[in-house]
Amino acid sequence: MRTSGCIFLKRCILAAAAIGLALAGSAGAETAKCKLGRIAEWPLRAEYYRPVVAGEINGQKVGILIDTGAEVSLILRSAARRLGLTRGGAGRVFGVGGEEHAEVTHVDEFRIGEAVRKNWRVLVAGEGESGDIAVFLGDPFFEQFDVEFDLAHKAVRLYQTKDCDGVSLAYWAKTEPAGEVPLEAGRGIRFTVSINGKPVRAELDSGASASLLSKPDAARLGVTPESHGVVPTACITDSGDSKRKLESWVGQFESFAIGNERIRNPRIRFADLWSRTIYTETGSRLPTRFAGLPDMLLGADFLRSHRVLVSRSQRKMYFTYAGGTVFPSKPSKGCNAPSPNDPSPDPPPAPRGQ
Repeated sequence: MRTSGCIFLKRCILAAAAIGLALAGSAGAETAKCKLGRIAEWPLRAEYYRPVVAGEINGQKVGILIDTGAEVSLILRSAARRLGLTRGGAGRVFGVGGEEHAEVTHVDEFRIGEAVRKNWRVLVAGEGESGDIAVFLGDPFFEQFDVEFDLAHKAVRLYQTKDCDGVSLAYWAKTEPAGEVPLEAGRGIRFTVSINGKPVRAELDSGASASLLSKPDAARLGVTPESHGVVPTACITDSGDSKRKLESWVGQFESFAIGNERIRNPRIRFADLWSRTIYTETGSRLPTRFAGLPDMLLGADFLRSHRVLVSRSQRKMYFTYAGGTVFPSKPSKGCNAPSPNDPSPDPPPAPRGQ
């Protein structure tokens, strides 16, 4: 079953005055009309590698993971038990670990920042633990906003724009123009990057600790687990469930390019991301593979090394390099012997929805 994301911030928008930024640039008189209205600014919790903000469920404090790679919002099953939430019904979610049973719960009050939603009906899934993170806030929540990821300053900001056609929204880029890529139509924050000079469909997945290239696409680009210099790296678990593991490797590629930014000889992590992402229609025994999945996930490591503004209003993503290694993958012993040297202290991606 496919569910919609939370849309409760609209009430707060009507009640609160947004902070407006008038953007200047090369568009002359047209630029002065552009207003970037800041709706919210959420401070990020420093102890997490991925973007996690503080919130509440029924008055109990919880961590909320901002997960642009998830097609639904959900509450982890372990958190639902801890919070005393009643669960029922049945549904399905799909992640890198494959199909998983989902339930539904009713939340009397969900709070994040100044926004409150009453009587929230939300999916419950995921068997793992992830610290005090209870909620994976999926991409449908963010579709109505322009969203800035400023992890260097430990903040995520939400905006609404007015009269900004043709104007760069990267207001912080004063000395050099920001890079930008057009977004694909449809769901997800998807765009095209280039690896070894060849196009690769990527998705911005803030819920993934590490960027990941699919194994078949790595092979298409000339890199396999048997290639010279390729080494195993930390095991991937789906929603922290240690029983649902995927092997991953790190290999060197000739180049990675996004917009006006080019990285030479990057070492990029890859795994057979979608090998288990199949489903069976009701009344059928034939497994079906999902169509249109991205070739690569750009995760929290990319966000930590860049300042990013995702503009749904313009269907563009703006970014500037903020410093550090873009893909800081390190060798490990793989799934059979997980290593504490993995640069990602949080488990990668949450389930998607169906």
